[in-house]
Amino acid sequence: MPSRPSPARRHAARAAAIVLAGVLAGAVTPPAAQAEVLVTRPTAYVDPMIGTANGGNTYPGAVRPYGMMAWSPTSTTGDQTSTGAANGYEYGVTRMRGLSLTHVNGAGCNPGAAGDVPIMPFVGDVTSSPSADTKDAVYASGFSHDDERAVPGRYTVGLDSGATADLAVSERAGVADFSFPADKPANLLFRVSNSLNGSEDAEIEIDTAHRKVTGSVLTGAFCGRRANGGTNNRKSYYRLYFSASFDRAFSTTGTWRDGTLAPGATSGSGGEGYATGADRAGRGSGGWVGFDTTADDDVRMRIGISYVSRAGAEANLRQEIAPRASVDDVARAGSAAWDRELSSARVGGGSEAQRTTFYTALYHSLMQPNLISDRDGRYPGMDGKPHRVTRGQKAQYSNFSGWDQYRAQIQLLALLKPRIAGDFAQSLYNFARQNGGVWDRWVHVNGATHVMTGDPTAATLATFYAMGVRNFDYEGAFESLARQATVPHPDGLSDAGCPGQCTGQRPNLAQYLESHYAAQDVCHCWGGAAETLEDAVADAALGRWARLLGRDEEAAAFEERGLWWRNVFNPGAGDGAGTTGYIQARNLDGSWVTPFNPGSDKGFAQGTSATYTWMVPQDVQGLAEAMGGRETAAKRLDAFFHKADGSWSVKGGDALRYDPTNEPGIHAPWLYNALGKPWKTQETVREIVDTVYGTGPRGLPGNDDLGTMSAWYVFSALGLYPQTPGSAAMLLGTPLFPSAVLERSQGGDIRIGAPAADATHPYIDAVTVDGRAVDRSWVDARLVTGGGSVAYRLAEAPNTSWATGAAGLPR
Repeated sequence: MPSRPSPARRHAARAAAIVLAGVLAGAVTPPAAQAEVLVTRPTAYVDPMIGTANGGNTYPGAVRPYGMMAWSPTSTTGDQTSTGAANGYEYGVTRMRGLSLTHVNGAGCNPGAAGDVPIMPFVGDVTSSPSADTKDAVYASGFSHDDERAVPGRYTVGLDSGATADLAVSERAGVADFSFPADKPANLLFRVSNSLNGSEDAEIEIDTAHRKVTGSVLTGAFCGRRANGGTNNRKSYYRLYFSASFDRAFSTTGTWRDGTLAPGATSGSGGEGYATGADRAGRGSGGWVGFDTTADDDVRMRIGISYVSRAGAEANLRQEIAPRASVDDVARAGSAAWDRELSSARVGGGSEAQRTTFYTALYHSLMQPNLISDRDGRYPGMDGKPHRVTRGQKAQYSNFSGWDQYRAQIQLLALLKPRIAGDFAQSLYNFARQNGGVWDRWVHVNGATHVMTGDPTAATLATFYAMGVRNFDYEGAFESLARQATVPHPDGLSDAGCPGQCTGQRPNLAQYLESHYAAQDVCHCWGGAAETLEDAVADAALGRWARLLGRDEEAAAFEERGLWWRNVFNPGAGDGAGTTGYIQARNLDGSWVTPFNPGSDKGFAQGTSATYTWMVPQDVQGLAEAMGGRETAAKRLDAFFHKADGSWSVKGGDALRYDPTNEPGIHAPWLYNALGKPWKTQETVREIVDTVYGTGPRGLPGNDDLGTMSAWYVFSALGLYPQTPGSAAMLLGTPLFPSAVLERSQGGDIRIGAPAADATHPYIDAVTVDGRAVDRSWVDARLVTGGGSVAYRLAEAPNTSWATGAAGLPR
């Protein structure tokens, strides 16, 4: 592993990069001092409200990088069993029923996941069960965005009731100041059963002598699927424990269960069961504590959480937040933690709006994976038993939205935070060993949710290894993933959970290995065509990984399987307007599934044939050949991004064209590089960056999907994009910023210079890598694994001769 360059060497290399950039830019070279002006406090440009509207499904609450605790509002539109958006918050909904302790960033459906233990500052007497308040008419409150402030690590809100909440967090704990009107009853409601997906059970204990409230909730699942599909989903994945202490005595206490109120009680329990939607209404348990605020209207609460035990929650609190720490103290530490994390990518120049969009995207990208291990290293395993992190592993992480993240977010994690990536890889391997060798494609806390399709973990860990991540048991992980890809599992013949969360991780593998495609009529999967494409990507990545490990026989076998996408490419499938050659589902007997329409999702998962036809990043030249050659493929790609009149169509809503809101096609703008027309990648990416992303609540095109869409923006703004899973090669695009430095703990820094970068210079005229001119639109693994410099000369008009030679095209 290359050592980190000395400060003197890094300074010299940076200076050389500036000189090099000046040579490329000619007369437009800025002074060296100007080129070196890099952002020093990235949090000043982070707006957690970006993505809280327009279906972005982000949340604005307080969280640390990779934090276990994410303290943010749970909103309501007048239905206790729903929030109006996934993950608890939607900018247009200005009424909340609590501030919940856990969240998932950008998951793509309502209710999402987590949202555990909403805590509500309530002004008034508790005279009825909050669980019986099914319309959230009594025990909720409106608020104005004018009274709301969100910054990294801190969230503050003033409610219409007159109460306010000021929250700050460490990784596994938090501190809050709640203030109340001095002349009205002041209470805190602990709605312990009211997780976003409901709960099987919940409990609360109020210790008046020690001014503590403790409890837990047994919950889990994703997108409300705790009952869908029958008994397959009637299970809970985790129990979250909490322990809260206060700076003053309680004046009143009470608990409730379902519709029954118990004033004065100090313990209670009861969940909502496995019902979903309206069937959950009126069920559940919780408790409240009241305070005398006539002399002092501010109540301070300190709270810790754990997925292992109440003792773990208390230890996490004790070790992470000092007894007398204020919200300001914890918030300052949180801001510093985020500045350290975000400073791994320091940009210079650009507009304030671009810097805000960039650093907020980086913030969202580095929210996950999330800690699930306590300070002592204990965590809940996928087998339901407590475990401790392995030797050399610093923490156990979870929340893996694999189908989404393997396309961009995990590459950014490996590039900027390789040690976190390695611990995450080990975490997923730990789960697989606890789960009978099965690697689940969508892991939440310690639960295998089975969501989506394909085998994204294979692509993820292969990419980590290719990009230089080594702090995990990569030999053991490879062997386990290779076994999953070659030895059929009984779950692969089950339809439980289908579609959307089919139990089999390599569904009907025996048939797949015999037919070389997933047959639509017997695949036990979401869609046979999509499954074939996803597995081909995963297998190609496994092949690259095997090759790097020196396992050449396995490499050859997996590389061949990476070409099986061709078995679902039908050269005769057409759109009725003269274009032929599409990915199409087929049956076990070899027949194509008909009728065919490129705008249909038959055989696909959250996408259409028009989109999935481009999802062959591992063999772009083979795809182009199947379409009739690179020129034909490029013309078809033009039509994918433009309407018939030539105008852009990159905002989604057209089943035949690019959709920036979902993952199967997000790599498509970069395919022009392999087709010998890199200037079209440059203009297409710039159009998407300028019109689909931005500042404000609507600044994301759709679900952030645990940082995936944000990572796409970060890469695009830097002028780099991952070529294909299982590889460290990067495709070159046009940087948004005149300068950028990626400061990394291993592998060496990466310096990017583009002095003329602005709105009028969207095209690449020339590029040098480490001082050498290159005539290709990609860089090999050495940049990522060893560091270096990339300098661009940009232009107002496209250079249609640069990087177009057939011999230098990305494969």
